[in-house]
Amino acid sequence: MNASQPDHGGRVTGGPAPESPRRIVYLALTIATVAAGLLVHLRGAGLDPTARDVAGDALWAAMIVWLTGVGAPRAPRLFRCAAAGAVCVAVELSQLIHGPFLDAIRGTEPGRLVLGSGFDLRDFGAYALGVGAAALLDAVIVRLTASAG
Repeated sequence: MNASQPDHGGRVTGGPAPESPRRIVYLALTIATVAAGLLVHLRGAGLDPTARDVAGDALWAAMIVWLTGVGAPRAPRLFRCAAAGAVCVAVELSQLIHGPFLDAIRGTEPGRLVLGSGFDLRDFGAYALGVGAAALLDAVIVRLTASAG
């Protein structure tokens, strides 16, 4: 039995599954991207407001790409990026929906950072930029790790 194969009870035996190193890389990228996004959010006052908004949205979209990698590390890059793009679009469109519960969540700092505060068409371009940049970085990382191993 391969170390990463489940036994007859459905349990994985014999050590970590082969996707674990990828999952760890994607988790590290998620954490680094969140840190960069918080830096832009908390210390980006010197940036032009439009640049700050676009940078924050692009970093948010890249974070969603990395989170899809944490959840599905062996899924094809195109699938992960499409899924991340769909999440970004869904969250942006959800900003057109208002209700006491959603508005209360958006009224908190964490809620605003995760769900946004208002619909803006420009955000779709920022999301595309973030997903595209993450896809390129992912391709470079995969190529580097493949040549190293």
